[in-house]
Amino acid sequence: MLRELRARLQPPRTQIVNLSEALGRVLAEDIPADRDYPPFDRATRDGFALRAADLPGTVRVVGEVRAGSGFVGTTGPGEAVEIMTGAPVPNGPDVVVMVEHCRRNEDGTVSTEQTLTSGANIAPRGCEARAGQILASKGHRIDFATVSLLATTGHATVSVYEKPRVAILPTGDEIVGVEETPGPNQIRNSNAWSLAAQVERAGGIPVMLPVAPDTLAETKALVEQGLQADLLLLTGGVSAGKYDVVEPALAELDAEFFFDRVRIQPGQPLVFGRARETFFFGLPGNPGSTMVTFELFARAALELLGGATDAPLPMTLAKLSKPFRHKPGLTRFLPATLSCLEITPVDWQGSGDVPALSRANAFLVADADRAEYQAGDLITVLLK
Repeated sequence: MLRELRARLQPPRTQIVNLSEALGRVLAEDIPADRDYPPFDRATRDGFALRAADLPGTVRVVGEVRAGSGFVGTTGPGEAVEIMTGAPVPNGPDVVVMVEHCRRNEDGTVSTEQTLTSGANIAPRGCEARAGQILASKGHRIDFATVSLLATTGHATVSVYEKPRVAILPTGDEIVGVEETPGPNQIRNSNAWSLAAQVERAGGIPVMLPVAPDTLAETKALVEQGLQADLLLLTGGVSAGKYDVVEPALAELDAEFFFDRVRIQPGQPLVFGRARETFFFGLPGNPGSTMVTFELFARAALELLGGATDAPLPMTLAKLSKPFRHKPGLTRFLPATLSCLEITPVDWQGSGDVPALSRANAFLVADADRAEYQAGDLITVLLK
């Protein structure tokens, strides 16, 4: 799927944003070092800068250098300069002896029993980066450390890719608004809101469409509206039931279907394709199915549309806290709680169990070819 997307995607649009608005965006430019980092030999400890050849021994203190200042001249053999963390090391010294390893003498000298090799407690010029070196590449998503990097290299503004607009189209006569009181056979529109949250977290702009009723004409009209966005997410109506009209509506719009089923649970009847140059996903309607299939498939598409160069799944391994069984044949994604690399399945009643889903902070991934797991076994975990 990712190869298909990469082959067919148009380059996303770019924009310039202030540094204060950069968090979570995707870089549209490479970020080079504007100078060597550090730009001088930098002390990494408070102490005394001197020559390693003078250790151990007693040396004469000839000055002081603080962060943000410098020392004029050269420090010779038998001499030391008191130095603070972050300050430039004067010419001559090749080590910094930590202040707690030194003894000040009344005659202005300092003594130490330390023996250090050249370079100790000094970060040499350019050891972090050389001027012109690319420090963050186009396609990288900006996190708090990248914000620090941008500030360090003088980027008050930065070029990023525009956020993709993602249309969200819930379907089904049983769906009513969140603010409404549902009838005995109705449910509130939770899927559209959970998808909007997932879209926003993945770097997109959710565009909420009205609920499509179970009629072909009205569903088709709303699908056409959704295809004006960069990506269309439909939820519900993708199974084989009498009133599941999403696929027929898409077919009338000459949609190209890349696949319409995946070997997972929940989420087996997943549809992925393209219509009028816009990619779409038809996500199953149960909340657990919607959440899981977005994370496994639609999130990656959204991140690539937003300029990211890769979209890896946030997976890890954890030890099961208790025995676990499931029916083999499909890879199952089941709600669980992850704590200190130990995973515990959450009791739930199926993919419509929203309270159980909200209690979970991860999904354990049960292998399609393995029915039983014992306490202490490692199992794959999809982070939530």
